[in-house]
Amino acid sequence: MSCDPAQVYQPEADTFLLLEAAQAEVRPGDRVLEVGTGSGRIAAALVRDCAVVATDINPHAVFCAREEGLDVVRCDLFSGIRGTFDLVLFNPPYLPTRPEERIDDWLEYALDGGVTGRDVIGRFAASAGTVLAPGGRILLLVSSLTGLAEVVGLFAGHGFAAVPVLRRTVEDEELVVLRITRNER
Repeated sequence: MSCDPAQVYQPEADTFLLLEAAQAEVRPGDRVLEVGTGSGRIAAALVRDCAVVATDINPHAVFCAREEGLDVVRCDLFSGIRGTFDLVLFNPPYLPTRPEERIDDWLEYALDGGVTGRDVIGRFAASAGTVLAPGGRILLLVSSLTGLAEVVGLFAGHGFAAVPVLRRTVEDEELVVLRITRNER
């Protein structure tokens, strides 16, 4: 298999918004995990300043990101990852998608968020604590199409607090980057 850009999510407004938030959030010495790296644009921009590991379920994305010189693990969310990270980044598949709308190719993994748009986000919220270092932060990009309050509620149910740090309106949706941290006890 090789890098097939047609099967990889290419940088769009959501990519650049998450990158902007990540560049503002990253600290020198952070261990960074980018889940669902796609083209690798975000990880590549951060790798100069900190240690970055990227994942993607899509083999085409893994090959394309490796061609950019990135350390990429092919896995579903965190399943192939050991250790903890100070900053976890994720631009998940957030589009509400009915079964009849599915396109059934590798690119779909970057787009199809299930009927509510929150299927993958829910799985991410349930397991994010396993890779988050003490004092760690998560930056998650979501869309108004996904239901911001519902996403915040998913994380709250797993002991996290989520606050918007960056917003941008693109066409008929609002893109929001949430900064997510463990609730203080």
